[in-house]
Amino acid sequence: MATGRSIQLNKQIGEYLVACELARRGLLVATFSGNVPDFDIVAADTKGSSIPIQVKTIRGGAWQFSADKFMEIRFEGKKQVPGKKLEPRIPHLLCVMVLATEYGKDQFFVIEWEELRDIVVERYCSWLETHDGIRPKNYKSLHCSVLPQHLANFEGKWERIGGSSNNALHSD
Repeated sequence: MATGRSIQLNKQIGEYLVACELARRGLLVATFSGNVPDFDIVAADTKGSSIPIQVKTIRGGAWQFSADKFMEIRFEGKKQVPGKKLEPRIPHLLCVMVLATEYGKDQFFVIEWEELRDIVVERYCSWLETHDGIRPKNYKSLHCSVLPQHLANFEGKWERIGGSSNNALHSD
């Protein structure tokens, strides 16, 4: 079982790995160490354009979420009935999903929050359908997970953020 300390270390590892990569790409980076609810890092280019970035880190396995962070869910008795997808609190928020395994072999998946939401919703709804909408162990649970292979199309897509090789930094 992960301890509070190991969870904090994982978060810190991911945030600093991402900050380092963005700095290597010519962006100035500020980290917030969990003190901002919706993002962990802000990256800025030489023109003053900036973008908030959410970082989620695992050392193995899958990223863990609660399905109600991505969609409305109501209950009909023990049955979960998925509703509409939630709109992002920050439009076009970029997420960097970090798989921090071994020094020098880390993997980074750069994905917009809306894309992550769509993956979570599709997987959760598909899984629920196989159980007629009732979770087998705890019908109230909204737990869901995303594996690195589900994000394969987003691996290493740093150009979505920008930097010296590509000044595509969002300035919404």
